[in-house]
Amino acid sequence: MEGQVVGRVFRLFQRRLLRGQQEEEERLLKAIPLFCFPDGNEWASLTEYPRETFSFVLTNVDGSRKIGYCRRLLPAGPGPRLPKVYCIISCIGCFGLFSKILDEVEKRHQISMAVIYPFMQGLREAAFPAPGKTVTLKSFIPDSGTEFISLTRPLDSHLEHVDFSSLLHCLSFEQILQIFASAVLERKIIFLAEGLSTLSQCIHAAAALLYPFSWAHTYIPVVPESLLATVCCPTPFMVGVQMRFQQEVMDSPMEEVLLVNLCEGTFLMSVGDEKDILPPKLQDDILDSLGQGINELKTAEQINEHVSGPFVQFFVKIVGHYASYIKREANGQGHFQERSFCKALTSKTNRRFVKKFVKTQLFSLFIQEAEKSKNPPAGYFQQKILEYEEQKKQKKPREKTVK
Repeated sequence: MEGQVVGRVFRLFQRRLLRGQQEEEERLLKAIPLFCFPDGNEWASLTEYPRETFSFVLTNVDGSRKIGYCRRLLPAGPGPRLPKVYCIISCIGCFGLFSKILDEVEKRHQISMAVIYPFMQGLREAAFPAPGKTVTLKSFIPDSGTEFISLTRPLDSHLEHVDFSSLLHCLSFEQILQIFASAVLERKIIFLAEGLSTLSQCIHAAAALLYPFSWAHTYIPVVPESLLATVCCPTPFMVGVQMRFQQEVMDSPMEEVLLVNLCEGTFLMSVGDEKDILPPKLQDDILDSLGQGINELKTAEQINEHVSGPFVQFFVKIVGHYASYIKREANGQGHFQERSFCKALTSKTNRRFVKKFVKTQLFSLFIQEAEKSKNPPAGYFQQKILEYEEQKKQKKPREKTVK
């Protein structure tokens, strides 16, 4: 059996909505099937289909984002059948935790849909764990009895939605650095891959390298077939496209795009200056840190920390002094002193880069939040800034002694 298949929401575990939230929820419900089946609606019934775990991002009219966590699989049963997607929508980025929930859903799916409903109801009623905390759910499965399921949320929120393993598998450190450089200057970046899982994991990882800054432009981990015209947009974007649409993308009118083939580990298109965007000394520091001890890492958490660390340190060195250049009025409102901030960097190459970076929306949104807050936010980035400043203080007395 072949032909057009129209995706539909067949079961909804919905929160109680306030009056003003209903329109937004209706828009979400219309968009969800499109992103659960981004590869189009031309499907043949199948007897075999490898399961896929992927995610998508929906942007609300106010700019806030919701993440869809998906598990696509073939329903149990004899004969040809169509794939089904289980999708969880959340405003919290926490890929590992939601993947575990989808594992539990899939386990129950193999028994009966009726076993999924009480599990999802219990999940909906449970409080979402705070960073570093664990929530335990009790769930009954026929023939297995009562199970206790522990769901732990990572302590470091900037890494809780990321898995860098796919990015490392597909690309070299040098290529990852060039993608980072392009993203820092808010350029257009397209990732190509066969699988939905690879696409969504790699694009989330690339965006996570920008921490403590957030990509504020078009961001679609897996572009649905009907939205492929996105690659022609004149504004910045970071998108993932399935390899089957490669020729359509290549034939589209595009300018100054970095087109990354994750299957081959190559750049199909580039601006040409990606190696020259970041200050050379800081580029070398990132590459040196990435290469040290990479083969000794065992867990996903260790890999994530190892990969993200050098990029966080880059921002610490280049803009970590920002709080000293926010002057406050009596009412507490801050005003960023851009010129003094840039001049404070002693390195000419660092200063040249920062003069470009402060003009980006990445930096503008970050500084706007800092201007509103009377004190620097107590988070991972601020912790690294304080550690770096302490290291510099300890280094100065030693330098004086040597002289």
